[in-house]
Amino acid sequence: MDETKNENKHSKRKKQNRPIRWDKLDNTANLFPVIAGEAMTNVYRISVKLNEKVNPELLQEALDIVLPKMDGFNLRLRQGVFWYYFEENGKKAPNVTEEHHFPCRFIQQNKNRSYMFRVTYYGYKINLEVFHVLTDGMGGINFLKELTYQYLRLAHPELRDERGDAFSDTTSLNREDSFIKNFRRKTARGYKSQQAYLIKGDKLPDGEFGVMHLLVPVSQLKEVSHRYNATINEYFVAVFMWSVYVECLKKMPNKKAIRVAVPVNLRPFFDSITTKNFFIMVSAEFNADREDYTFEEVIEIAKKSLHSQITKEHLEDLFSYSVAGQLNKFARPVPLFFKNAFMKYIYTKSALANTTTISNIGNIKVEDKYSKYIEQFYSFIAMSKGQSLKGTICSYKDTLVFTFSSVFSETFVQKAFCRQLVKDGLDVSIETNGVYYE
Repeated sequence: MDETKNENKHSKRKKQNRPIRWDKLDNTANLFPVIAGEAMTNVYRISVKLNEKVNPELLQEALDIVLPKMDGFNLRLRQGVFWYYFEENGKKAPNVTEEHHFPCRFIQQNKNRSYMFRVTYYGYKINLEVFHVLTDGMGGINFLKELTYQYLRLAHPELRDERGDAFSDTTSLNREDSFIKNFRRKTARGYKSQQAYLIKGDKLPDGEFGVMHLLVPVSQLKEVSHRYNATINEYFVAVFMWSVYVECLKKMPNKKAIRVAVPVNLRPFFDSITTKNFFIMVSAEFNADREDYTFEEVIEIAKKSLHSQITKEHLEDLFSYSVAGQLNKFARPVPLFFKNAFMKYIYTKSALANTTTISNIGNIKVEDKYSKYIEQFYSFIAMSKGQSLKGTICSYKDTLVFTFSSVFSETFVQKAFCRQLVKDGLDVSIETNGVYYE
């Protein structure tokens, strides 16, 4: 008995004395602490809708179990002399709360036990909001799925098996910096810097945030996209461009291009399973230089613009340009204050070079035994400089959800977008967060 006590004391002391784990930010993450604030939060949300009401006590218990095993979320952000860096957090998990505020608010770490994510619930939904410095959509999906699996095992003990609380075999915990690993050479800048056409309009009161989900059958979307010889992503980008051309430009020529930023998941191109950020932006561009474009012409423009950019070679050139700056031996000893000022300047130029961002986090799949408890997934992103209306795509089973997030009080672009979908023969269902009642 005494031997067991001594062994436990030794084990506890050893755990307390081990070095605190720390990690570098990936190339993309370096930007987010610089530009984030109340007005531009750089927070995204992924939600899961269950077929039963959420039990908050069980959700908190599930988070308490999952978080210590998820190294990519069990972190706090520290500021060094030359760079920001991650440090192992290790505090008690943040409190799960019922949602009473608008989504994608700035995450104040000092009020969140130093964590850079929050978990809320409302009715049948579990919401995960993530500061983009931690990870992109893949890492967020990983975490939300494991949190949901754990919650369902607690709510339905019959789901437990010999694996207990172990993570799914498909959940990656890899924390490789795939930007650095796949960096090859310094290349010429590939980003657009000319200012794009920016949508203007009356804004919602400060702090308000409008969300509109368009639910569409995937089977129908495949038929429509095939008809245009386009991917689903290309189709939606084109519909957005067309909606801005019709509603904002009134089909009149404009010197500034309608430009849609499209994040590209780099993992399939470079055989990566990292849960750090690993994406790059390309932009589809439509120069409205006349007043008689048809939708068919716009979709061809979108397809050509994206096809020419989404190649492994071009994507490698794009991120290698950014990584080269990070690795520059002359930049490393420059104090963080000066680096921040430079990064803010570069970001402002690149942000204003796009009308909007449309992000596709893809088809979300879950383990078979949990699927009957899960009705739908949703995702959307916060606003950024010059972009007050954005789109996010995700799908689950045979339903795709295109979500508009906006701080505009009007919905003229969203209405034009819906009209084109209906015109193409799609059955569209609409859900909102209550800001828009049309």
